[in-house]
Amino acid sequence: MHVFDVFSIIGTIAFAMSGAFVAMEEEYDILGVVVLGLVTAFGGGIIRNVLIGVPVTTLWGQGDLIMLAMISVFVAFVLPLGLIQHWKKTEALFDAIGLSAFAIQGALYATQMNHPLSAVIVAAVLTGSGGGMVRDLLAGRKPLVLRDEIYAVWAMAAGVAIGLGGATKTWQLLTLFVIVIVFRMLSVLYKWRLPRRSLHAAQPSAASGKEVRSG
Repeated sequence: MHVFDVFSIIGTIAFAMSGAFVAMEEEYDILGVVVLGLVTAFGGGIIRNVLIGVPVTTLWGQGDLIMLAMISVFVAFVLPLGLIQHWKKTEALFDAIGLSAFAIQGALYATQMNHPLSAVIVAAVLTGSGGGMVRDLLAGRKPLVLRDEIYAVWAMAAGVAIGLGGATKTWQLLTLFVIVIVFRMLSVLYKWRLPRRSLHAAQPSAASGKEVRSG
């Protein structure tokens, strides 16, 4: 089995279960759980394929991965509540595993098609975080990648490493896989964030502009 296939399997399981648990948190029915699980597992890859020129219909050639995602969603759905609550404590770790696996998978996909570095980075980011963005939107949440601790940056870093030829051998890719997970978890632990600016504080309230008069 090629390392590319290994990353595909890891990412599919991690993200399918992630989507299923988000759907259950939002109290979706079984159909909603399946849809969110599949969207999370394959949404990023579909968006990537559209942008780098791969036919979207190639998804239907991944029957084994689709079946694996379905099994993962079913397992997530029938797990006892206690195990689900335990999983929630390690949710960030599963998400980091999926991010790392799919970011590397997407970057490898783009390099195999001889795309430039910019396309490799985009493929890494979209494959690693695209499915999660669609999942959050369908669940009525603000996308994690746009609001939480540093997220897509680590996918970009994986894309740069692969696009520049810094990770080509199996052991290098596995090392990169671990590094991305570690830095993602560090950003969660220490709440590393990209610079942000809010306009709410700059908007004076309507009441503050009114003069208070007596009698």
